[in-house]
Amino acid sequence: MALSCRKRADPRLGKYRVVYNINMASEPVCVEDFEPYLKASVPDTVWQYFRSGADGEQTLRDNPLAFQRYRLRPRCLRDVSQRDTSTSILGHRLSFPVGVSPTACHASVHRDGEVATAKGVSNAGSAMILSMWSNRSLEDVAASVHPDTPLLLQINLIRNEGRLKAVIRRAEAAGFKALVVTVDQPVVGNKLHLKGGKRDLDPTYPQLLLPGEGTFTLEKALALVKETESLTWKDILRLRGITSLPLVLKGILTAEDAREAVKHGAAGILVSNHGGRQLDGVPATIDVLAEIVDAVRGSNVEVYLDSGVRKGTDVLKALALGARAVFVGRPAIWGLAYDGEKGVEKVLGILKEEFSRAMALCGCSSLSDIKPDLIARMPYNNSDVEL
Repeated sequence: MALSCRKRADPRLGKYRVVYNINMASEPVCVEDFEPYLKASVPDTVWQYFRSGADGEQTLRDNPLAFQRYRLRPRCLRDVSQRDTSTSILGHRLSFPVGVSPTACHASVHRDGEVATAKGVSNAGSAMILSMWSNRSLEDVAASVHPDTPLLLQINLIRNEGRLKAVIRRAEAAGFKALVVTVDQPVVGNKLHLKGGKRDLDPTYPQLLLPGEGTFTLEKALALVKETESLTWKDILRLRGITSLPLVLKGILTAEDAREAVKHGAAGILVSNHGGRQLDGVPATIDVLAEIVDAVRGSNVEVYLDSGVRKGTDVLKALALGARAVFVGRPAIWGLAYDGEKGVEKVLGILKEEFSRAMALCGCSSLSDIKPDLIARMPYNNSDVEL
């Protein structure tokens, strides 16, 4: 049996009308076809955790819609019979420029949790950013993938130096390639749909355990997040003194902060609004990508994007505006709910095939052919998203 959905958006209302169909013979054919499998397979509190955004969810809705404001200008009669979709991040090869963003609690969706996600990523020749709040240990995740699979570890930059150093040393020993530092979470976003609690989420957080600790409760986790309220750019320098791993700063949305990232030694910037889960009313990431790319031009800082990527043409548009790669969060969770490791691989495979097809239709045989002149920016209309 296969579930299928089509989202029909009315941007004037800022709402979706979602139609679910059950077809015993069909297979998912696009990324959004995977979403109903999550809703159908987990308790409502888990569904709301992964689905929801902050406050009125304006940014959550705008993230995917914003890509429609950018139109493609294809070039014809180019030889695209052979297409190379490969790229690299921080010197590590990907078969195509799409990786998986950090999300917590994969074991709430599938019994193998982040291990299944990582295997699907590895099979697809992609990269994965493992959340510090994952349910499976970073050692188990690292042991489950091909040695060439780039694994990065997301961390919240906490005050507890001993706990911070412990998780970083483990990541270094397990072969992680970089640390992805969340910088847009001094406090937790106001998620109205989660006011009823997170009782059905898996509470196991092995990354944060110190020797001798048996459990790490949600209460302890929230206390650690609270420590981030007083962090400043000086703490990025503090982190650079702890590890030699490259630092990618996740959550930057302005040119001003991008320049600070360069100044403080970042190797990469992940342009992200936390999937609309932090501050509601901020721009969609695709709308600020170009200014951030311009701000770091001339440095060696790589720029990536997440939040709202759903189609291969979205990937192409982001690369044309200067991103080196994009990352997806919720689509990986949908694939995990659909069929574990194979579901994640299938989601990434669809994005890769769509991206390759979009390259061909735009006259691009390699990523070096994807340039800003492929993009036409449509005028912004306030009715694009509910205010």
